Amino acid sequence: MGHFRKIEIMDTTLRDGEQTSGVSFLPSEKLQIAKLLLEEMRVDRIEVASARVSDGEKKGVKKITQWASERGFLDKVEVLGFVDAPASVDWIVEAGGKVMNLLTKGSLNHLTHQLRKTPEQHFEDIQRNIDYARSNGVSVNVYLEDWSNGMRNSMEYTLEFIGFLSSLKVERIMLPDTLGLLNPREVSHFIKLITTEFPDVHFDFHAHNDYDLSVANVLESIYNGVSGIHTTVNGLGERAGNAPLESVIAVLKDFTDYRINIKENKIFRVSKLVEQFSGQHIPANKPVVGENVFTQTAGIHADGDNKKNLYFNDLLPERFGRQRKYALGKTSGKANIIKNLQELGISLEPEELSKVTQRIIELGDKKERVTTEDLPYIISDVLQNNSISHHIFIEGFNLSHSKGLKPTVQLKINIHGESYEEGASGDGQYDAFMQALKKIYKSIKLPLPKLINYHVTIPPGGKTDAFVETVITWDYGNIFKTKGLDSDQTVAAMKATEKMLNIIDKMGDSKGLDPDKKKESKDNPEQDKNSFYGNEYRAIAG
Repeated sequence: MGHFRKIEIMDTTLRDGEQTSGVSFLPSEKLQIAKLLLEEMRVDRIEVASARVSDGEKKGVKKITQWASERGFLDKVEVLGFVDAPASVDWIVEAGGKVMNLLTKGSLNHLTHQLRKTPEQHFEDIQRNIDYARSNGVSVNVYLEDWSNGMRNSMEYTLEFIGFLSSLKVERIMLPDTLGLLNPREVSHFIKLITTEFPDVHFDFHAHNDYDLSVANVLESIYNGVSGIHTTVNGLGERAGNAPLESVIAVLKDFTDYRINIKENKIFRVSKLVEQFSGQHIPANKPVVGENVFTQTAGIHADGDNKKNLYFNDLLPERFGRQRKYALGKTSGKANIIKNLQELGISLEPEELSKVTQRIIELGDKKERVTTEDLPYIISDVLQNNSISHHIFIEGFNLSHSKGLKPTVQLKINIHGESYEEGASGDGQYDAFMQALKKIYKSIKLPLPKLINYHVTIPPGGKTDAFVETVITWDYGNIFKTKGLDSDQTVAAMKATEKMLNIIDKMGDSKGLDPDKKKESKDNPEQDKNSFYGNEYRAIAG
């Protein structure tokens, strides 16, 4: 084995990362992230979904497996499955997958209280599932859910279970600190115990960051013999998230002699795209990818591998693909735009590409310079627009803002081919717009969702002519987000709202309401001014 053994990186942004509260990737976004992770960053494997979630999820997985099989990456694409033969295996096969990560109980506590089974019953079930998967051409890795609690409180069971698995045809045994409760000393102790007892088994370690110890725990697990690490981009994941890919790579490169495949200079672009698609903004002080992290070293270049400068360490921004700008605008032409997309490692479908190009040219008319930092915003906007029907659109508006008077808006909106017009005033321009919209929807007796969060962002380094992206979170029985992009903040918010109107319109269709029936479908009682778009909004948007 020696000191130069290879450590595998399995990234689970698309599965465990999507467990982040409020994060849901579109199938086209999932494919884009999968391509970047496997082709650009060269991670060893990716986990892309849980089996049996939904048809939408299955379509998303199919997109990825079709692409992956063309590129020879199919064995690197994994799907979480359950001890439920034949259901999970069949789902994975239908989605074009070849690898199942089987979720089993790593602690006696979980086994006894959740499954209410004996170890013998559980082991038999697992054996049957693995046999069924293999007979369908699906290889199996096994997760020991709640493994860390198992090691703390029922070590005999957990070690017996690992012994049983090591006798089966299993590629990898994956040890998750499911609740993020271990400290580095325990990780060191438990992992050493296991890798010493089972030296020929490939073990993966899966950390959570509840105590901000995920990266420290990863390092200990590697020092003590694991062969693979699970990560997510930007540390996405439920609660405090998973071990962040960007930090894990920096730590492995700088503190160990082990080999990893990763192209670390692609980290920043992948991180920014995931930030964009997930709507989860990266804190400015987040190691490696945060906006402020390299402020101090900007402009300082290490003089070869010279004496260490007193004020900087090995984490130079160039390592991670940072500090680059390309100007884009209406004079760019398609080739220049494609080149910029390639530099970002993004390959869009032809139709998506022409829409992005069109959008850059339009924006170039309003704003002379579009930077690379703007591109993820534009792509995200185009992909979301692509996935939404446009039966409802803002036909025209007139916003006025005068000192000493309330802002007013005159709004004309087209709903399924019919125009409606209303005027209103409000505490701010967007508030006035919402008041006018509320009047229109009240007149056709249709409900509107409640606005629960309103978030405005300007791409990094934004000047006064930069885009503004507005992300609005709505509650319509279920929670969803829409984004709007424009050089004007109010217009960006209006675009996000227009998307919302089309989404709830589609929800209405799926409930079997056609546009004409919708008008009578709901007798909308008088709502007070705040009831349909929460009070919080007034402070931010007004």
